[in-house]
Amino acid sequence: MDTVEELNGTYFYAGYSNLTATELFFMVFIFNTADQFGIKDIASIYVLYAGMNDQPTRTKPGDALPGTSRLSKGMRRVFGDRKFPFGLKMPTWIGGYTPWTVKRRMVRKIGTWVGRTLPVVGEIILAADVSQIIYNSVREYNMIARGNDKIW
Repeated sequence: MDTVEELNGTYFYAGYSNLTATELFFMVFIFNTADQFGIKDIASIYVLYAGMNDQPTRTKPGDALPGTSRLSKGMRRVFGDRKFPFGLKMPTWIGGYTPWTVKRRMVRKIGTWVGRTLPVVGEIILAADVSQIIYNSVREYNMIARGNDKIW
């Protein structure tokens, strides 16, 4: 048998036989996920973890979010009190990983900006990967599946 075949109304894929249409889609999805993830995804997950504001910090004003992140602490150590030239303020995002809880803040310090922006970059990379996994899985599944088993 080849790596992809149909046998007695069931499917054969990557060494697995007698797969239903649902099981076939699951297998295609798993193989596409394994193919997609690489070193950039590990880095993305790391900056998301390092960007969580779970570290204790000084007392902050009333409207500030409590805590800080490991990444912000590290970047502030690296960049110190260096600021953007010409009094330039750059946008950062704080307060959560969903569009409903996030707040935009303008900052002048380079370390603060880097520490808050890297997790956002990690989110974007992971969102792009998830989109590619879904697209490639549906496309490959539809090439294998027959008739009413196809998606869309």
